[in-house]
Amino acid sequence: MQVLIYGAGNLILSDEGFGVHFVRHMEETYRIPENVELYDGGTLGIMVHFKFEEADRVILVDVVQAEGEPGDIFRYEREDIMLKNIPVKMSPHQIGLQEMLLISEMRDAPKPDLTFFGIVAGSLEPGDQLTPPLQAGLEKVAQLVIEELDKVGIQIERK
Repeated sequence: MQVLIYGAGNLILSDEGFGVHFVRHMEETYRIPENVELYDGGTLGIMVHFKFEEADRVILVDVVQAEGEPGDIFRYEREDIMLKNIPVKMSPHQIGLQEMLLISEMRDAPKPDLTFFGIVAGSLEPGDQLTPPLQAGLEKVAQLVIEELDKVGIQIERK
């Protein structure tokens, strides 16, 4: 099973860079098996839809605009995304997750299992550091991702 962990975000807008900071956190903190790819999607959005087509399972991490406090984490599945049950994206790069999935469907590409972890941002002001709630969220989301992978028999260990 090939797994893609895709972190989206803009590193110069503080919490908006969460997905990219998350990928770096995973690289620095955990031993990642060969069948798990950590991918810094930055602000590429729809331009990297092919990455989703190469995986059997995709875990996407990004900020999301939702009711709650900064650092609150929400979990969505493919059905939530396609049925538009996901809140409006906060990200300036607008990853266009529905659009990426629709492009793949039009190409008759395989449909990977998809989980999206969205975290509520505290600040989108210019800056390269996460706010304290999102800094703390790095490890919280890591644990959620590790649990997801454990369900399919993939073990992630701390370095």
